[in-house]
Amino acid sequence: MTIPGRPACSVLVCGEVRTCLLPSFQSLDGRAAAQLLRLRADEQVLVSERPNLYALSPEVLTGVDCRLPTSNGAGVRAVGTVAGRAALTEGRVLQSTAYFSTPADGPEVRRPWGHYLVRPGVVEPFGRLHEQATAEGVLRGGGRGELDLGMITEELLAQLVRHPLIDHKAPFKSRRTHLRWAARRSPEGEGPSLDRFILAEDGLRTIELRVPENIPAAAVAGLCEDLALHDWLLTTVVHMLENSRLGAADGPAAVLALRPAVDHLLHLWMPRAHVDRRLGHLWDVLEREPGFSRQWENLRQRIRDQLAIQAIPLLHQALTTR
Repeated sequence: MTIPGRPACSVLVCGEVRTCLLPSFQSLDGRAAAQLLRLRADEQVLVSERPNLYALSPEVLTGVDCRLPTSNGAGVRAVGTVAGRAALTEGRVLQSTAYFSTPADGPEVRRPWGHYLVRPGVVEPFGRLHEQATAEGVLRGGGRGELDLGMITEELLAQLVRHPLIDHKAPFKSRRTHLRWAARRSPEGEGPSLDRFILAEDGLRTIELRVPENIPAAAVAGLCEDLALHDWLLTTVVHMLENSRLGAADGPAAVLALRPAVDHLLHLWMPRAHVDRRLGHLWDVLEREPGFSRQWENLRQRIRDQLAIQAIPLLHQALTTR
């Protein structure tokens, strides 16, 4: 059992990331991004300008007292706090994240809130945790009366887009994606691994990982945010190409449909730019299969080729009218 006053080692870290286009006609600079993401008055927003403009909010806590989602219907009650944060990349792509870690077991009775507040981002079960069933339950999504990370991320996104800086005039249409992840602690002596990445319907992705105990939950969340960002970029550009009707639409129409990708998205592809070094190599799994960067390079080359083809008649016309 948990020793009073001593945080127990977590055996499971779970979270959800929602990614979307910032609903603003103009991208936000570093100062405006810091204004948008200042979720707490007592902590500053972290802003980095290299290798790209990236802003990360301070964490906010949501108190929870409910059942954990499980695949076997165990109905384990848990109490604690879920950590939430938001990130903005190049002033254009907005993400909200909610995550928690949980130990293998917890107290049999509910403790005062002070006990949980000094353990930010930790949710303690009553008694023994059903580790595998809980991981599967989180990936499935919380049901009625269960811990629902998606609801927390959605509420955080809604709070951000109500900010006065947002004019709700997005430069193009896009879809949100949501990524759920569950990371089990790997045995001593083993490094981190990415075991499974699944693309599901309706913009849902799920990831199963294993990470050593010495890697904090925030670092795991950072890796999943990076994966979610680049998956959203791929998804969005694929939809742009589909809607441009390359080869069927006339040249100017195709160029007009693809211009938002050139203006707002193609320069954002920077895997691992803000990922903990101990986890960066997990990107290699997705580079092998399904091949994130290979697909991105193919999409980018198709867009460049199309723009080049459409520019040739214009150049010829300009030369012949001299």
